[in-house]
Amino acid sequence: MKEKPSDHVSRRQFIKTSAIITGATVASQLIMPRAYGAGSDTLRVGVIGCGGRGTGATINCMDADPGIEIVAIGDLFQDSIDRCLSKLQQHVTPKMSEGDEKLTGGSTTTKKVGNGLMSDRAYQVKITEDKCFSGFDAYKKVCDLPEVDVIITAAPPGFRPMHLDYAIRAGKHVFMEKPVAVDPVGVRSVIASAKLAKEKKLAIVAGTQRRHEAKYLETIARIHDGQIGEVVSGQCYWNMGNLWTGRVEENWANKEKWSQMEWQIRNWLFIDWLSGDHINEQHIHNLDVINWAIGSVPKNIYGMGGRQVRTDPMWGNIYDHFAIEYEYENGVRVQSMCRQTDGCTRRVAETVVGTKGIAYCNEGKIEGDKPWKFSGDMTNPYVVEHKDLIDSIRSGNLLNEGVRVAESNLTAICGRMSAYTGKKFKYSWAMKSSKLDLSPATYAFGDNPLNPVPMPGQSNLS
Repeated sequence: MKEKPSDHVSRRQFIKTSAIITGATVASQLIMPRAYGAGSDTLRVGVIGCGGRGTGATINCMDADPGIEIVAIGDLFQDSIDRCLSKLQQHVTPKMSEGDEKLTGGSTTTKKVGNGLMSDRAYQVKITEDKCFSGFDAYKKVCDLPEVDVIITAAPPGFRPMHLDYAIRAGKHVFMEKPVAVDPVGVRSVIASAKLAKEKKLAIVAGTQRRHEAKYLETIARIHDGQIGEVVSGQCYWNMGNLWTGRVEENWANKEKWSQMEWQIRNWLFIDWLSGDHINEQHIHNLDVINWAIGSVPKNIYGMGGRQVRTDPMWGNIYDHFAIEYEYENGVRVQSMCRQTDGCTRRVAETVVGTKGIAYCNEGKIEGDKPWKFSGDMTNPYVVEHKDLIDSIRSGNLLNEGVRVAESNLTAICGRMSAYTGKKFKYSWAMKSSKLDLSPATYAFGDNPLNPVPMPGQSNLS
């Protein structure tokens, strides 16, 4: 599974090269997407990143529209490809129980269920062996296929700016899992890709599913309409227990069989350059809701955090808790917390406080002068976000969430940077001036020394 030396590339060099391409050169390289009419046109999807979220997002995409066909998948590891393919095939094939009558016709199979029929959607998985790609360059091979219309990119977050850039330049619409980057350099790359997508008439939808959930949509609309008055403060949380314990222990037991790079990627959630820490990988959801409700990004960031419980080296080099104060332009302060520790009270929520009421966004509830409780559609937002992407492609009213998710992503990254260093700083500095780039020197199996666990007061902003 090792790639050829000629395939090795530094992300620093990749981004530097991308940045110096002139407008005329970019225009000459554009690959335009196919045109779609409204209706039942088939959209063919290629998947980059075949882990749990990549597989889940692909299933959500198939569930969103019967016109979706999955035609190619790529991942660094062949075992991930094999698991993904098996789960996709299982999902679209109806389970037969004793006494069920199986009927075939055309490209579909059905079984009798009561007085009706249950369709076999096997036609949605059209992945042949030659369209399964492994290795560091798998994303290129998926994107380069002319039959692919849409890319789902769900490799570890450290790879996503590079994958998005390549997919957009290849003329593909993109569903991009969050977070979309792990450092300010990556955030700026995503913003550049979003702008290029707009020029090329390509859609980008991000995996911030709360933006596509009816409960949240109506709650935020009521906040914007003034139902809680002027926003004065807020709180958001992603406090949960530990996770991946068995996998982390298994990976650690196999560590000597692998290179440093392979162990880190298989353990990506706990490695800084791959996940951006859990404030970035999970808490971005809550911070995105706060930015959405307030209508802007924060002005100043001041935070703390640490690594108190997960101190064993098998847990990589990230923290297990954060507490961040975000100050916005209008004087609004938001208290943010996130934690991954067993045996503690859990809370995943967003609260917005106004002069006339309080909105509990995760509950779809407002208390105050004009109380309200959501009672509408509860459709799975993980499916709706794909439906919204597909509908926008078919209608030509293309969604492009790239800049928005990048800005919320940087909100999370700034919280991590402040906690790691103990420093207060401006969001605008991080967006415009920070040179922090967590990417490895090269993408190849081999040595890749892990960054030390950051120490506030000793680690420097960059």
